Amino acid sequence: MELIKSLVLILNVVSAIATIVLVLMQHGKGADMGAAFGSGSAGSLFGSSGSANFLSRTTAVTATLFFASCLALVLLVSPAKKADLGVMGAQKPAVEQPVQPSKIPE
Repeated sequence: MELIKSLVLILNVVSAIATIVLVLMQHGKGADMGAAFGSGSAGSLFGSSGSANFLSRTTAVTATLFFASCLALVLLVSPAKKADLGVMGAQKPAVEQPVQPSKIPE
């Protein structure tokens, strides 16, 4: 079980770093191809607009992997008891004391 947790954690960290790098590599809507690759050439490695599609799709895949690995880590690390999940789950309910009738002098 620890091996699976370690593998999911490694996948989580790698996908987080990949998502950060891919987001930083993308250029804004107003930037042209020259701002991203330096020389303004329209025929780049991915074509004239292929880099934007490739980077955005790859970013979506790595973000999906990140969210899936986060959910998997929650399911693997959380305790088996589902009733104790939550901030107040460990608190025991207060025991009610029987009310003692007060003696009123007449």
